[in-house]
Amino acid sequence: MQSLKRPWRALSAMLIAAALSAGAPAAEDPVKIPAPAFDQSVATGPLQTAVIAGGCFWGIQGVYQHLKGVKSVLSGYAGGDRDSADYESVSEGDSGHAESVQIVYDPAQVTYGQILQVFFSVAHDPTQLNRQGPDTGAQYRSAIFYANETQKKIAAAYIAQLDAAGVFSSRIVTRVDPMRGFYAAEAYHQDYLLNHPTNPYIVFNDLPKVRNFQRMLPALYNTRAVTVASAK
Repeated sequence: MQSLKRPWRALSAMLIAAALSAGAPAAEDPVKIPAPAFDQSVATGPLQTAVIAGGCFWGIQGVYQHLKGVKSVLSGYAGGDRDSADYESVSEGDSGHAESVQIVYDPAQVTYGQILQVFFSVAHDPTQLNRQGPDTGAQYRSAIFYANETQKKIAAAYIAQLDAAGVFSSRIVTRVDPMRGFYAAEAYHQDYLLNHPTNPYIVFNDLPKVRNFQRMLPALYNTRAVTVASAK
């Protein structure tokens, strides 16, 4: 069944549904953080690309589809080789890949640092090592895949800034790695949150991220989601 990421997800979905009916809190808690002290200014120029990983790509894609200035968001795999960039191989946890999203954005509307502010604040928990929420394994690691030295410097400076400010209860474990290739995930993973809003996994783990984004960073939030289909 393609709508469940593994056989155990069926049981997980049942448990999550039961927790929701019992009034359990949402799985994702946002953290109010300062904007990056070191960042680029908004400026007219060619479209830019950011690649990040923070757990299941369903939710990460769903969050960034609402970021202002974003032209496309694609779920996929980064950190490993092309030959093993498929869902079954990545799910084994030893292919080197992380479930990731590729964000194409207009630098005249949003900065790379603002993309990272959403990443650290509402998209995932950067203090969890090789896991995120109910998902465990290196394929769910927190990572920033930089395309150039400027992205690397902004990411490293922001992590240092947030750690120094002590905004999280534990130190950030997000890796900052060079971008060596991004490979799009299978079609059924694209726009998953938008296409399956009542899936218990999405309801419990991912929809709260979108709501937190709208509530905590309204200046960056775009009500109309960018879809994979509309970006083509």
